[in-house]
Amino acid sequence: MGTDFLYARPNFLGGMASAMDLGGTLVSEYNRSRTPNLADLLALKSDWAIVGMDIDDALRRFSEEHGTEKA
Repeated sequence: MGTDFLYARPNFLGGMASAMDLGGTLVSEYNRSRTPNLADLLALKSDWAIVGMDIDDALRRFSEEHGTEKA
């Protein structure tokens, strides 16, 4: 789960076309939600899930580095 689900995700050809689109005529299609509140809910859920993964990673690293030391 990432925080980019509300942004456009072009494929390779779409990315190449947008790089050549100097006039800005191509319009990216953004991912949509049924309501603005649902979009906010999904964004908050995703953000907190990533914060949780970061905390879990930090605890794992700390345990690996300091787990065998005695106080």
